[in-house]
Amino acid sequence: MELTTSINGQVTVVTIKGDLDGNSAPRAMEEIMVWVKPECRILLEMSLVGFMSSIGLRTMLNLKRQTAGVNGEFILVGVSQEIQDTMSVTGFSDFIKVFNNLETGMAFLNQKEGYGAD
Repeated sequence: MELTTSINGQVTVVTIKGDLDGNSAPRAMEEIMVWVKPECRILLEMSLVGFMSSIGLRTMLNLKRQTAGVNGEFILVGVSQEIQDTMSVTGFSDFIKVFNNLETGMAFLNQKEGYGAD
């Protein structure tokens, strides 16, 4: 598994390449948690992820919870149909927003002008 990170305005884009399983999920969690800060906006680009185990799903849920805990936003884009089906059956899709591609995910996060401001 490889992770690459870029900053696009207010959004941190993390691209995962490879499987997200028991071997790679802990490292992914550790590397992505660096970006979980107050009012963060994290977009996880997953079009190059072929397989995600239950540990990978749990990692996504933990990242969502951690991000929400700091008034941030965490979304997934480019998730394969197979992984989306698994997320739907297990109820994960009720908690984590999934967008078809980078453009729609960025549009969602960028519409949050003044995100978290009172």
